[in-house]
Amino acid sequence: MMIQSQVIICDDFEHTIAKLESVKKNQRFIRIIKDDNFLVEDVKYVIEKASIASSDEVVIIMAAKKFSDIVQNKLLKILEEPPKNIIFIILANQKAMILDTIKSRLPMSVITNKNSSYELGLNVENMTLQNVYDFIKLHQKTTFNEMQQIVQAIVEKALKSNRYKFDYKALELFSKSIKALNMGSNSQFILSAVLLKLLANKKKIER
Repeated sequence: MMIQSQVIICDDFEHTIAKLESVKKNQRFIRIIKDDNFLVEDVKYVIEKASIASSDEVVIIMAAKKFSDIVQNKLLKILEEPPKNIIFIILANQKAMILDTIKSRLPMSVITNKNSSYELGLNVENMTLQNVYDFIKLHQKTTFNEMQQIVQAIVEKALKSNRYKFDYKALELFSKSIKALNMGSNSQFILSAVLLKLLANKKKIER
């Protein structure tokens, strides 16, 4: 792992920061870790810290489960023209959350930590309408943060199974579903939409 300005998609912020710290040399780390949303006030704090002149490299780590479009747009200018000796690292859970304008300015990498093998309790390869209904019912009270992991795991398993047709409309739906969860949309509705779309795109088994 290199210490450079970048976006890292990961499921365990503390573990990823520990990896970064294990390879640091003389850099000074500033960590801004949020349990939920990265706020406009946090962006102001980032800009304030980045504006302080330093003869040593300073690594500013921004970690949050949600980065709104407004927040990312406010970060753009300083990411485009970073002050001398300042390195910006953004940690996020989902690729779909990051705006294309950020992706075009910072390299992105994906690492997996403790949640890389999410136990679904759903046989994605052989889904039926009945077990989809049961699974949706089971997750009536699941938080949207956990639902993000569930939806991502379902889509990843479906892709690997090669049992479903992934056309443009399907891929767009899955991408929008993650974004909708990031914005706090009804998690059960999103789960239903993803599973029913997969069922509709299930390949017929030739006998």
